[in-house]
Order: sequence, then C-alpha cells, then structure tokens
Amino acid sequence: MSDEHPTGGVGPAEGLTRSLLEAGALTGDWSAAWAAVPRGAFLPDLMWPYDMDTGASRPVDRRADPADWERQAYANVPVTIQWDDGQHAGPGPGRVATSSASMPSVVARMLADLDVFAGARVLEIGTGTGWNAALLAARLGEGHVVTVEVDPAVAAAAREALDRAGLSPEAVCGDGRDGWPAGAPYDRVIVTAGVRQVPSAWREQTRPGGLILAPWGTHYSPEDALVRLTVSGDGSASGPFLRPLEFMKLRSQRLDWGRFGRHVDRYPGDADRSATTVGLPDLGGRGRFQAATFVLGLCVPDCAHVLNAGGDESTAWFFDMSGTRSWASVVFRPQETDATVHQSGPRRLWDEVSAALDWWRGQGSPPVESFGLTVTSRGAHRPWLGTPSRPVPSFAT
Repeated sequence: MSDEHPTGGVGPAEGLTRSLLEAGALTGDWSAAWAAVPRGAFLPDLMWPYDMDTGASRPVDRRADPADWERQAYANVPVTIQWDDGQHAGPGPGRVATSSASMPSVVARMLADLDVFAGARVLEIGTGTGWNAALLAARLGEGHVVTVEVDPAVAAAAREALDRAGLSPEAVCGDGRDGWPAGAPYDRVIVTAGVRQVPSAWREQTRPGGLILAPWGTHYSPEDALVRLTVSGDGSASGPFLRPLEFMKLRSQRLDWGRFGRHVDRYPGDADRSATTVGLPDLGGRGRFQAATFVLGLCVPDCAHVLNAGGDESTAWFFDMSGTRSWASVVFRPQETDATVHQSGPRRLWDEVSAALDWWRGQGSPPVESFGLTVTSRGAHRPWLGTPSRPVPSFAT
C-alpha cells in the first residue's frame, strides 16, 4: 500500500515513521521491518484510540470515516481493540480496556531495547493485534518468532492479520505465564503485559546470557517500569529498570480490588488516629509516572494503594495484601497543613510508607532508572539501587 497522498504529500504511515526516526525512538536497523509491516494492517475496523490530553477513548470506525480511521491508526497513541475481556458490545467504550495496540513510540523503543541479532529466537508474551510479532518476523524471519496470546478471539484476529501480511510466526493461544516450552530455548523474551512477578517459565526457557524485557511493577500502583533482565546460568536473572511506562496487566496477575472489601468494616472504627506533615505531592500526588510512587511500592511489599482524589478532599488508602487485613488512610485537605491519618491492624502501613519515603529522600530521591531487579533461581524478587549489592530495604512491620 502506497503512503503517498493524491496531493503528493506524505501520508500518515510515512509521517509516523519519519517522526519516530527523528525522535530517536525508531532505530535504523528496524526501519526496513517497520516499512514492510504497517500498523494499520493489524487494527480492526472499529477501534478506540486514546486521547492523551483528555484521558478518554473514543470509537473510530473505518466503515463510517476511513480518513479519520487512517489518521488514528498512524497516530502515536495507544488504541484499544477489546473491552471487558470481550464481554463489551456496542460502539462506545467499555468499562475496562483489556487488549490494545501500544503507542508506536513504545513499540519502537522496546524493540530497540530487545537488542536482537541475526538468528535470534524470540518469544513474545501478549500477541494483541499481532503487529509486534509481525515486526519481529519481518526482521528475524518467521521461523524465529513465537507469540502467545491468552484471549482466543484476540489470538484469532491476530492470526488473520498475520496471514494477510504474508507472515507466519508460530502464534499460540495460551497463558503467557507458561511461556511456550516447545520452542525453547529463546535468546530473547519480550513481554507486552504488565507483570508483578516474573514467571519461572520465562527464565527457564531463556538461554544463559539471554534477555527478558518486561513491564514490571508492584501492586502499590498500576504503573510499571521496563526492566531488562539478563538470565544467568544458575537460572537467576538481573538487570536495570530502563524507564517508566504502563501496560495492561497479565490476566493471571491482575489485582482484585474486591479482596479488600472486608478490610474496613466501619470507618474509621477503632483505628488509631494521628497526623502527618507529608503532603499529597510527596507521595506522587495525582501525577503519572512519579518516582516516589514506584519506589514506595518497592519498599512497602504486599501493599495496595489507591487515591480517591477530590477538589476539597483527597484520601490515600493503603491495604495489606498478606492476610492481616491491615489498612491505613490519609486525608488531605488543601487548606490544612497536617493530613489526618488512620491506621488499623498489626501492620502500621502508613508508618511503613512514611519510613520508605524518608529513606528514598535520604538517598537523594533517585529516579526509577537508578533501580534494578534481581529474580533469584528460586523466584524471589529483590529490587536494588545502583547495583545488586545494594538491595532496597523493606519497611514491612
């Protein structure tokens, strides 16, 4: 398909490629694959591009407005292709986006971070539209790529798109946490879903010296950081966080917020009350991809956190996930210097968060990129600062 418009101008596909090259997101060694595999060939007629300014998704239907559809297909924005695990019907957005095409700039940067080479075997976790698998197959050869998708409908649509593109990487419908042992060992594993634990199967199916590239985070926040782990001969894997980002979570590792329904029978009940001078901005506030939010998740294990933001009052909640039913809340009011703290249960969750915040500040408030992660051969996850010899402390009481 030509990307030249009738007026002689550059079309959306070529414009996207040029902008990513100029920004340094797309590297020259991926240019040929990128040109051979246009993003639009992998998107459905009805899709929901995400507006980065408003934070909302809207339906765009190629059959109703092909020009708008093409613009959105080649815009540098994420595009939802499924809502509510396929239970959604109708053109409007659903409740929860459950499959998408990632931002092209994110796709390009992750492929560059994967550091592939001729002959490399790659396992992709999360086929989605099939576009990423197609790019890998166009670069490495379809016999070198295996992609796994958990949702049968999404997997079937991706296979059809790959067939139309004339590419046949091995496309498996299955749970990505199990990898695909039949194709192992792999030189590279690339994960396009957020994870809270690196499954042992991924390490076991990767050659020593191979890489696992995955969006990793804690249940403290829905946000992730891209980690690049190098697998060792003893089965462990270790490496740095490269930058913040956010992906839909691996289905087997989603956080069920319903599990905290019995933590707070009455509010505040018999919870201990105190005050703090810590402000909402100190915790990361309402902003996205704040280092404080990510680091607090590293330092306060088994803690889920949510912010109920309002104009006159915002409440930060903290829930213990380890079974004690401990909880804490901090109420912030713009006109008050001190925030009101309530804590209940054997874990003093706010004390843990406050101590972790003090530790991070004491280290000079390092950014996400200063941290890394080691996954031991037994599966333990150990975050570190600067080097694996400097483990991040845990403030769990």
